[in-house]
Amino acid sequence: MDLFDTKDQKAPLPPLAERMRPRSLEEFAGQEHLVGPGHFLSTILGSDHPPSIIFWGPPGSGKTTLARIIAQATKCHFVFFSAVLAGVKEVREVVGEARVRKKSEGKRTILFVDEIHRFNRSQQDAFLPHVEDGTIILMGATTENPSFEVNAPLLSRCRVLILKPLTADHIVRILQQALADPERGLGKMKIDHTPELLQEMADWAEGDARCALNLLEAAVSLCPEEKGERHLTEKEVREAAQNRLLLFDKDREEHYNIISAFIKSMRVSDPDAAVYYLARMLEAGEDPLFIARRMVIFASEDIGNADPQALPLAVAALNAFHAVGLPEGWIPLSQAATYLATAPKSNASYMAYKKAAKAAKERGSLPVPLHLRNAPTRLMKELNYGKDYQYPHDFPDQIAPQGYLPEKLVGERYYEPTESGHEKQIKERLEQIREKKKRKKKD
Repeated sequence: MDLFDTKDQKAPLPPLAERMRPRSLEEFAGQEHLVGPGHFLSTILGSDHPPSIIFWGPPGSGKTTLARIIAQATKCHFVFFSAVLAGVKEVREVVGEARVRKKSEGKRTILFVDEIHRFNRSQQDAFLPHVEDGTIILMGATTENPSFEVNAPLLSRCRVLILKPLTADHIVRILQQALADPERGLGKMKIDHTPELLQEMADWAEGDARCALNLLEAAVSLCPEEKGERHLTEKEVREAAQNRLLLFDKDREEHYNIISAFIKSMRVSDPDAAVYYLARMLEAGEDPLFIARRMVIFASEDIGNADPQALPLAVAALNAFHAVGLPEGWIPLSQAATYLATAPKSNASYMAYKKAAKAAKERGSLPVPLHLRNAPTRLMKELNYGKDYQYPHDFPDQIAPQGYLPEKLVGERYYEPTESGHEKQIKERLEQIREKKKRKKKD
């Protein structure tokens, strides 16, 4: 047989995830806030004029499927367009065909742009006139926040629908449908499985239906067939799953979500959450030095003088990682994260600077009191620079009664120590210093 003679060979089946793509809202699992009775999508299916829509949600949550269901229900021509593989030239071709189709057949075109955030601002502008004149109905899918990734003029002409990750129950239902469906799914096979195994697969998929169906298809392919039946076990599922890839895009929103969760976990003194988010970042490939630098900032901003050892320890962790690197570098980072999380907290130093900076901006360049000015020349001395300066070491307790703020700021307070940790002692000492200054001024 000629290896290149394919006349008698059957075309390969599409992946299970594609074959099981829902064809109607009745088959669709999840997103009840959008597809339930009386909600937005169930309402527009009966409309002759579906709006342009941006679907924002995680992978495998149903963005493409919902766009296809809308096109089928409203009898629109559906064009799938990948922002990764095509550009403005291809957009013009699609728009030209849509214009002809509208005139000759009276049929509208839904242009579905997958990963629309991959288009830059000028490329996105190419859609604007054609959306406005009704040549195309634009539907885009993005995993990124459209507020940042889709330009404002285009966004204002679209309805943004937020899709949520599917729940484990939704995923289990989808897997059951695939196992039962004899035409599009695996129903013609006799596959023995347990409900617990489907639950494990659903948990592994983390809300991604496509991921779950791909896992099921791969696991079933690993099952040996015995007497016309396949026994799907945890062994095949684990082999098909391999290592879980953590969702973490260093250049996108999830990056900021996780580092935010890490900082806030330390701030609220939750070492378990802090070390979890630390592990999430490190295992997903985040730059460890970025994390270490954030901990140095945190040590001053959120702990400050409540525990003066926090900053040296954070800096030591940064230097330790420089010296050790990976794979062991996570050890000092974990020590620092748990220490910072459990340390007493105070943002008094941080807030002191913010208040002082505000005063500096609002009050302008106030003159420094003469007694504090440096007098390196005879002229400056003649102008009374440094005159009557009281040297603190000449006084008991090294406390001179003079004021040091500009005249217009006398009496203002910026640093207000808290009762937390070591700062409680600082507060007590500062109150004593201020009281002694008052007494010395009176004397």
